[in-house]
Formats: sequence, C-alpha cells, structure tokens
Amino acid sequence: MSFRASKSGLGYEVQKKLEANYDREEEAGTPVHIVNWLNQMLEGEHPKCESTDWKSICNYLRDGVALCKLINKLLKQEGRNPVQFQKKVMSPFVAMTNIENFNKGCLEFGLAKEFEFQSGDLWEVRKGPFLNVINCLHSLGFVANSKKVMPCYQGEVTKFLDRD
Repeated sequence: MSFRASKSGLGYEVQKKLEANYDREEEAGTPVHIVNWLNQMLEGEHPKCESTDWKSICNYLRDGVALCKLINKLLKQEGRNPVQFQKKVMSPFVAMTNIENFNKGCLEFGLAKEFEFQSGDLWEVRKGPFLNVINCLHSLGFVANSKKVMPCYQGEVTKFLDRD
C-alpha cells in the first residue's frame, strides 16, 4: 500500500530515467556483484542477502545494520574507529540514523562525497532512488579494492551513455 501520490510531468520523467539507469546496472550485473561482495564481507557476522532483485537487496539493507557492519569491517582494516549503530531497529528514525552513520564511515574510508546516498533512497523502497544506494556500494567496492581489501569486489566499471 502506497501513500505517495503518483508522479507526473517532470517528476515522472526523472523517475523513469532513474529506473532505466538501474535496469542498465542490473543488466551489467552490478547488483549481483554487490550482493556477492556483501555476503563474503559479512560472512559469519550478519545473515546473507538471499536474492539479487532490487526489492530484496533494498529490504536487506533498509535498517542500515548490514551497511554499518560492512563499513566497520572496512574501517577496522585501516585501524580506524567504527561507526556507532543500533542492531535492533524498531523505528524509521533508528534506521535512518544507522544509514547516516554508514555514510559518515564511507567518507572516512575514502569514498567521495558524491557517492553518498540519502536515507530515503533506501528507506522508501523505490527502484529509481535505490540506484543511488547501488552506486554508493559499487563505488565503495572499488575504494576497498584500491586498498587491497579482501575479499575483492568483483564489480566492473560501467559507463552508460544517456540514451535519451
């Protein structure tokens, strides 16, 4: 059940473009590479993400716990302090705080600010905005690779020209 009004006009066009860009990333295998990397990095520390469709990944990451565990593992390998997070998420506020703390940890790890995403991009479970989450994790994987983090992120650089 959605309480959000359907988009029209420019908002609709932007939404469709974001969804098309997500579809291209999906065709390139980016979500599969991200899920594989997450599952390898968090093995024994967090339940696995069992599927690679966008809704499953989104719901898996939505509370921010897996994200915080991931960034803390990366930060620990550099001898940096972990980000704070709550493991039991009982409200959207707690989840969004976890997501914000993940983003702060990403910046500390060396991810460029333009790859951060807004908590709503994940929390609202919408395909178009979820592209920002995928782009963040994809880029984080490359930063981790540049620092020789193992297991290695297997994603590939994708460069899609706007086809409109």
